[in-house]
Amino acid sequence: MVIEQLYTKCLAQGAYYIESEGEVAIIDPLREVGSYIQLAKEAGAKIKYIFETHFHADFVSGHVTLSEMSGAPIIYGPSAKPAFEALIASDGQEFKLGRLTIKAIHTPGHTLESTCYLLTDENGVDHSIFTGDTLFLGDVGRPDLAQKSDEITQEQLAEILFDSLRTKIMPLGDQIMVYPAHGAGSSCGKNMMKETMDTLGNQKKVNYALRADMTKEEFVAEVLDGLAPPPAYFPLNAQLNKKGYLSLQTVLKQGHQALSPKDFKTTSEKDDIKVLDVRHQFDFVKEHIPGSLFIGLNGTFAPWVGAILKDVRQKLLLVVDEGKIDEAITRLARVGFDQTIGFLEGGLSAWKAADLPVESVDCIEPNAFAALSQMDDKLSMVDVRKPSEYTTAHVLGATNYPLTTIEVKFPNSSKDKNLQIYCAGGYRSVIAISILKAQGFTNLTNVNEGFDGIKNTDTKIVHS
Repeated sequence: MVIEQLYTKCLAQGAYYIESEGEVAIIDPLREVGSYIQLAKEAGAKIKYIFETHFHADFVSGHVTLSEMSGAPIIYGPSAKPAFEALIASDGQEFKLGRLTIKAIHTPGHTLESTCYLLTDENGVDHSIFTGDTLFLGDVGRPDLAQKSDEITQEQLAEILFDSLRTKIMPLGDQIMVYPAHGAGSSCGKNMMKETMDTLGNQKKVNYALRADMTKEEFVAEVLDGLAPPPAYFPLNAQLNKKGYLSLQTVLKQGHQALSPKDFKTTSEKDDIKVLDVRHQFDFVKEHIPGSLFIGLNGTFAPWVGAILKDVRQKLLLVVDEGKIDEAITRLARVGFDQTIGFLEGGLSAWKAADLPVESVDCIEPNAFAALSQMDDKLSMVDVRKPSEYTTAHVLGATNYPLTTIEVKFPNSSKDKNLQIYCAGGYRSVIAISILKAQGFTNLTNVNEGFDGIKNTDTKIVHS
């Protein structure tokens, strides 16, 4: 028996490769499916099943492509209604994989079709459970992502999730390994642990949602408390997973169009086009194309693209380092942004050689920021971290405008006012500055190293 967790940090997502006696099952594959096919080929095995735990909202799964390439059926749990051919398993239905057995356990609550898969070994002993977004380590899946057609409230889904956990999962043996679809950093939950696998017994001890003495009313209140609004792109991704999508090869071919600086500029001036600069933030602050949006590949790129751009139908032109073009297009496609239509040939060097304009971002080091904040008690400081980060500790006098809402909630009253902008380490603040610059703000300063650097100076810090 082989169980391999294929974890993608950018999405905080776990896909699974299971093999026995030359037969393979893949659970919740990513859109780029080559790695699964290669693993099976190297083992001399054949992909027999593709299991989906639910219609994912935070990424585009590779189920359709993998089924086309391998011939393996796509399996969903009860009540799933995909627009393509799939096997809809009944609750408790078993699937043989070599000497193993995989049982579908319908666990609605995160979504109505959510299903876990219980793996039993060659001796008939329950070994592990693949929980999708039903049960995370330290948390459970948020119950507020139902499609409008489901006509159900988040409170009702939370009640259903409570029952699923207590009737389907908690009665299982403590020795069972829990393999979830996501870990810390995912927007699909709020309290996930940094670990990516654990025993069910330990989760019963440490996961607030699995407290034995918890009432349904308490569960509903706690699971819904503090939930940030889901990213706007989530419903669009769920629809792609439900209805089907373009092949990744098609998306790559479409986006792999090298445009001369002149053609890039002409195309970028169309109303329905955005220029996305995916280089490192250090490179962006030195020089960038006026009006371009920065979201660097070196950070949690794909989730931030979804959160900031929102609409997967947005057409994109890329400013990208040489050799990173396919990576950028692929990572955009992971979250459904398939409309990359080209990239700047030769990068910023070619742009400047064509005598086209560039802009830069003023930056300040933490110690200089500390001195400035002490000299000027009216200094305008903007903290773009999450509310929870800000509440824990922030610079005295700083105002919190979380990055996810800054485009619509930041006041437009004084676009020439000097603003000192910081995040945790300097990645999100540059994204925020690129957004504000595009809106006409002209006097923005990025605090290098962010709060991580600021807290090591004598800047006055407020702690909760």
